[in-house]
Amino acid sequence: MHVSRISNSASSGFTLVEMIIAITILAMVAILGWRGLDGIVRSRVALTTEMEQTRGMQLTFAQLQSDCAQIAPVSLMSARPTLLAAPGRLLMVRLVFADQQPTRVQIVDYRLRDGQLTRLESAPTRDLNLLDTMWQSALNDAGDRSQAVLLQSDIASMQMQLWGSDGQGWRPPAAANTGSQDANVNLNANHWTGLQIALQLRGHDSTMAKTFLLGAS
Repeated sequence: MHVSRISNSASSGFTLVEMIIAITILAMVAILGWRGLDGIVRSRVALTTEMEQTRGMQLTFAQLQSDCAQIAPVSLMSARPTLLAAPGRLLMVRLVFADQQPTRVQIVDYRLRDGQLTRLESAPTRDLNLLDTMWQSALNDAGDRSQAVLLQSDIASMQMQLWGSDGQGWRPPAAANTGSQDANVNLNANHWTGLQIALQLRGHDSTMAKTFLLGAS
């Protein structure tokens, strides 16, 4: 008697349950991977923003240092005011040096408005009467600020203090102005030897401050 042998090959492939489990695992891995990647991207964006803000602060302070170092001296200005420090406002007269040109003066106007700190400089001049006119125009906000340069944005506040030649310590501009309560009265920089400026960015509790010598070369 001949007996035939029939071999049953095992079925290949995944069952429906196995497919569902595999898809579920892949979905969980994808979600975890996306969250990790999203966290990395967010951290990178935040770090880039912080670096740009820090660089902007450094450039702003460097420009302030240059202007403060070249503030016009009393011997040249004949008792004219060369510095005004008020909330959100810094106005000064500085010397301008150029190759094959005589020494001239110009007005530099720092303004903090709507979180943006800008710097506007006037045309250099040797005519002090013209300088007086430009100074008064700047005080009255009558000048054209379309040429102002944006130094830093997202600034919440700009605080200033002055150091006098009498050595009595740091004083806010209004208090330093011979007791006047009007912070917009001109301050004569000839009596002040130091200026401290503190800038605070929006969303930050701390401030970045720097001290400048007035007239230091």
